[in-house]
Amino acid sequence: MNKKPIIKVENLGKQYRLGAVGTGTLSHDINRWWQTLRGKEDPYLKVGDENDRTKSGGSDYVWALKDINFEVQPGEILGIIGKNGAGKSTLLKLLSRVTAPTTGKITCHGRIASLLEVGTGFHPELTGRENIFLNGAILGMTKTEIANKFDEIVEFAGCEKYIDTPVKRYSSGMYVRLAFAVAAHLEPDILVVDEVLAVGDAEFQEKAIGKMKEVSMGQGRTVLFVSHNMASVKSLCTRALLLEKNTVKYIDDDVEKVISKYLNGETKVVNQKLDEITNRKGNGKLRFMEYSITDDNDNPVIFNGKDISVKIKLKNTTSQKLEGIKIFFTISNQYGDPISNLSNEYVGGQISIEGHQVLPIEIKIDALPLVAGSYYITFYSEINKEIADWIPNASILEVSDGDFYNTGKIPETHAKFLMKYSIKL
Repeated sequence: MNKKPIIKVENLGKQYRLGAVGTGTLSHDINRWWQTLRGKEDPYLKVGDENDRTKSGGSDYVWALKDINFEVQPGEILGIIGKNGAGKSTLLKLLSRVTAPTTGKITCHGRIASLLEVGTGFHPELTGRENIFLNGAILGMTKTEIANKFDEIVEFAGCEKYIDTPVKRYSSGMYVRLAFAVAAHLEPDILVVDEVLAVGDAEFQEKAIGKMKEVSMGQGRTVLFVSHNMASVKSLCTRALLLEKNTVKYIDDDVEKVISKYLNGETKVVNQKLDEITNRKGNGKLRFMEYSITDDNDNPVIFNGKDISVKIKLKNTTSQKLEGIKIFFTISNQYGDPISNLSNEYVGGQISIEGHQVLPIEIKIDALPLVAGSYYITFYSEINKEIADWIPNASILEVSDGDFYNTGKIPETHAKFLMKYSIKL
């Protein structure tokens, strides 16, 4: 792409001193001044722990971000993802010039509108009407320009009844609706949106995502979007950036690939080596050895609406050929109630295994119809109605939100529990 980037970030870093503002001591300030006078590097840039909340550090300094490099092209919607503490909000504050970088530089071409937290840029004592004009003025717009957009902003926010009420009396949802409407409608070149949309209801979130698409695709403006909702990132963004341990881990135009790398690091499967599990019942003639669950691209991160494949290895522990084998793969909810029971018995598959052989079995589930959440998996096998191997709650299946109906809209609460599936031996 030969376009000039609208945002260019080079060797960006942000360091904080724990428990203090700035360096915190006169001696540190003097030491910094002395080293700078001698033409040497700031001594405190050489120290500092990574921003890991789970471990106590050995330094008074912490790097919230370090060695960040990337470019954003005009009209892109860049999704920024990563776990809590990865530096997402710090990056947006640096890009929005709320705080200054410790190292590196940011080059931006155009006007930036930021929505970093509930009520960003609003004065609580002013009315909604007054705050609209205040925000517009901060963005460099004239009173006439703001007035021309005023009715559109109020209609989008849905708060016409309260527009002349001080915003300190607004609910958090109303606050966000108006703040987003102002930021999106006052024609910024770059729109920066943090996780605040999570405060709004589902209808507003859908409306806001539609507006961001319109701003980017219809008007050619750039959007930076931070969210923990991977379905929103997948539906909205044209490119994604993964922050891990305060630096850029991965950035790609294939948004689903970036999301998969993130979720693969976050998702925890209790046990894939079934042979090691001791909590099992049965006569032991059969033994579940291992299993894996992937989508149709061999990706271990599972989204609802995706075709998935369950691969199981089942061993005959005897020297004789075993016939009349039935296996069951049961998915249960968090309370242990079975919600789906898959078995070769229901689809007519006959299973037999030679003595001491390991049989690979694959279960294909079409368009996984489970809402996002954690589910328990139970493995069960029997020979001629006698239990051979039974492992209750052997593992956990983590399901993430996906575009189940391929419409760009994410189902909220409903799911189908009738699965189309087949078993291949």
